[in-house]
Amino acid sequence: MDTSRNTPQLAEHLRTIAVEAALGVGPMLRSAFRSGAEATEKKNAHDLVTEYDRASEAALAEHLFSACPDSRILGEEGGHQGTGSIEWIVDPIDGTSNFAHGVAFFCVSIAAALDGELLAGVVYDPVAELVFSANSEGAWLNGEPLAPHGRSEETRSSLMTDYPSAEAIAIDGPAAVEAFGTLVTRYATVRRTVSGALALAHVAAGWTDVTFGFDTNPWDVAAGILLVRRSGGTYVPYRYDDEDRPVHEAPVYLAVGPGGAASTSTRIVEERLAARRAIGHRKQASK
Repeated sequence: MDTSRNTPQLAEHLRTIAVEAALGVGPMLRSAFRSGAEATEKKNAHDLVTEYDRASEAALAEHLFSACPDSRILGEEGGHQGTGSIEWIVDPIDGTSNFAHGVAFFCVSIAAALDGELLAGVVYDPVAELVFSANSEGAWLNGEPLAPHGRSEETRSSLMTDYPSAEAIAIDGPAAVEAFGTLVTRYATVRRTVSGALALAHVAAGWTDVTFGFDTNPWDVAAGILLVRRSGGTYVPYRYDDEDRPVHEAPVYLAVGPGGAASTSTRIVEERLAARRAIGHRKQASK
């Protein structure tokens, strides 16, 4: 496969590779889940890692390099590997805190990009055995096309967001808690899921209507961006500066299913973003 040309055939080829890689680590993650896997802190008690994050990323990298030698990898645990033209953006376990605490809401997230443009993405829920995937032409769940129908009224809609995190409260202060109260009051339900990639997949499937996040990294959102957009939804990236960069490198986002209503979420995201800009907050997504 010629990886020098951006074609639908290349996008499908990369989607197939990503699906195979994700499925390959499924048995290990299912076996380790609720087995007492020990977690250690990275930045703080809210940011955990286990031996299975590292082991699954290593297995994913091995498969991706073997199936597509002209590759490089940006992984949450291993950072940059390789120098090829196809960039794989990998989160081996998105939702490690859930995984470590026995909560069945975590996933493997893999995206492929060429020259900064996303071509393929996979979000794999190994417990439920749900494979969400997308290429340049469509999005699927276990091989069936995704065709969600959003709710047009916020008061009937569901929202998934991890805002405010402890870090967000430290930055935004009481306004963060007030914003969360507004969301809980406005939406029919608000869920804190601790997996941005899987929340985006649920928007793509129509199982939730809105999701947003602050200070994310590329591996949190890259695959989910394609899922949302190829299923007919909207993904809006926000930045703290005016620099032009790939959409998956924007540190703030809002995603809405097709026909969905998100005026309250949009207002809160834009207000918090403006306030952070005013105090000079410059957190950028890690690269």
